[in-house]
Amino acid sequence: MWLLLGKINKNLIYAIPAMLLAGFGFGIVVEATFLKTLILPFTFLMVYPMMVNLKLKQVFNKGDGRAQLVTQAINFLVIPFVAYWTGQLFFSDKPYMALGLLLAALVPTSGMTISWTGFAGGNLGAAVKMTVIGLILGSLATPFYVKALLGTSVEVDLMRVFQQIVLIVFLPMAAGYATQRLLVKRYGQDDFKKRLAPRFPGLSTLGVLGIVFIAMALKAPAIATQPGQLVSILVPLALLYLFNFGLSTIVGRVFLQRADAIAMVYGTVMRNLSIALAVAINAFGPAGSDAALVIALAYVIQVQSAAWYVKFTPALFGPVEMKQQPA
Repeated sequence: MWLLLGKINKNLIYAIPAMLLAGFGFGIVVEATFLKTLILPFTFLMVYPMMVNLKLKQVFNKGDGRAQLVTQAINFLVIPFVAYWTGQLFFSDKPYMALGLLLAALVPTSGMTISWTGFAGGNLGAAVKMTVIGLILGSLATPFYVKALLGTSVEVDLMRVFQQIVLIVFLPMAAGYATQRLLVKRYGQDDFKKRLAPRFPGLSTLGVLGIVFIAMALKAPAIATQPGQLVSILVPLALLYLFNFGLSTIVGRVFLQRADAIAMVYGTVMRNLSIALAVAINAFGPAGSDAALVIALAYVIQVQSAAWYVKFTPALFGPVEMKQQPA
């Protein structure tokens, strides 16, 4: 089972589209509203496992300060506003789809930030720190950004969103950290790192696929009547990711050393779509399914673009063998 989950996790580039198609087919044939009862368990399955491997202590490590500052400046002072303006341009009459675009831009970094940074030969320590900082800051800031930017067009219950953030992020984070310490104590750090830790991302992927399936199944009847809707969602998503990659690449080349620059690119472009999806589908009621569809399709763009960017990294930042000086 673990081998299968590992293969699925490494092949999200195919698994996500396959699950979107499966959800669409299911939603056309079956009245899918009963699937809403599965949202909470799949949300837990999606978020909790990723928290078990979160290295909270990494935040206190010194070094790469410039990379961290640049990363969070892009994450919270640039990308959310670009996402908002893009949403207003493409979804002026569909506020909850604009919400999906904004949510996808508000929770930066995921486990894939670390993975892709490693594949591209970047600074893994910096990537881990970006992941933890971005997750915490994004979770705290999301309700305020949504209220300030979309509060006039989307019904935002600030307290409900905060409650969902606590349930979706901070409670699983505490439980995940406790699980991590318990497993390390029982099996040792080496055994946890080599044997146990690699299993959790696969479990999280099962949750992601389940939520993607549910989101698509719930929207299938509406999409069937307006098939062009998928294209109208993919275009602004592609533009947002293209802008993010372009901006981060330029800033990285100008201000950072190679390894830190690569970590910064993936620390800004890789969004925590699992948490964004969970917030959309849990905190905004039935209308949140529009936002969830946008975020589900963002997986397709994010995974594909991250894989391609690895291929272009040597041309953009030089070969991995280059010696680096600390920033």
